Amino acid sequence: MTTAIGLIIIGDEILSGKRADKHLPKVIELLSARGMSLSWARFVGDNRQSITANLRDAFAQPGIVFSCGGIGATPDDHTRQCAAAALGVELELHPEAKLLIESRMRDVAAEQGQVFDPQRPDNVHRYNMGVFPAGASIIQNPYNKIPGFSCIGSGGGQVHFVPGFPVMAWPMIEWVLDHTCAHLHRRGSWLERSVIVMGAMEAALTPLMEQVERDFAVKVFSLPSVDHPEYGRHIELGVKGAADAVGEAFAGLLAGLHQSGAVLGPEMVRS
Repeated sequence: MTTAIGLIIIGDEILSGKRADKHLPKVIELLSARGMSLSWARFVGDNRQSITANLRDAFAQPGIVFSCGGIGATPDDHTRQCAAAALGVELELHPEAKLLIESRMRDVAAEQGQVFDPQRPDNVHRYNMGVFPAGASIIQNPYNKIPGFSCIGSGGGQVHFVPGFPVMAWPMIEWVLDHTCAHLHRRGSWLERSVIVMGAMEAALTPLMEQVERDFAVKVFSLPSVDHPEYGRHIELGVKGAADAVGEAFAGLLAGLHQSGAVLGPEMVRS
C-alpha cells in the first residue's frame, strides 16, 4: 500500500481567475522526482467553513496533505484559524516561530538602516504569522524565515501548511518531502509501462484491464484520445506499480491485446 498524498490550494484569486495556479504541476513534479505521486487535489476559496471542512477531512484519514495559501495575517487569510478549528485546539504563538519572525524583522530593519522596535504596531502584528494551532511543528522557510507549520490529526492525517507564494511554498514543500517524508521516497522502485492502442474503445478493453488487476499487484490505467495529431483516436493503456511487478503485468497486458487483434503503436516507460 502507498501513502495517499493530497494537495489543497486555497484562495479566491485562483477560483476567480485573477491568478493562474502553478502549485499543482509543481507538486506533481516534486513528487515524481522522488518516485511519489499525487492522489488528489482540491481548490478552495477564502471561506472559513469550506476551508475547515476540507482540513477536517484531511486530518481524519491517514495520509500526507500539502495546503498552499492563506497562512498570512491579513483579514482574508483564514487557514491558521481553520486548521485550529478542524483539530479542535486553540491557537498560540509558537515560540520558535516567534524567534524566526523576530529575526526576519531585525534583518529588514538593518537593511533599511533602522533600529528594530518590537513594540512598533506593525511589528507586533507580524507576530501573528507565528500563531499556529497548539502542538504544531515548524516548516523552515529559506526565502524570508517566516515559517509554515505542520499538524497531525487524530485520524493520522498529516497536513503541511505553506504560503501561497511559489517562491516560498515550493522549497518549503521540498524540505518536508526530504525531511519528514524521506521514508516514502521510491526512486527506482516505481514504474509505469504503457502502449498506444490504435482506434480502441475503452469498453472493449475493460475486461482485459480487470483481468490484469486480478492477476497482478499493479494498477491499470487508460488514457483515451479522439483527435491526436499523430495517432488519431487511440488509448494509451498501461500498468503502474512496484517495478518488480510491472514487467510481468505488462507482458500479460500485451498478450491479451495481441490475442484480441488490437493494433498497437509505440510503448512508453516512466519511472
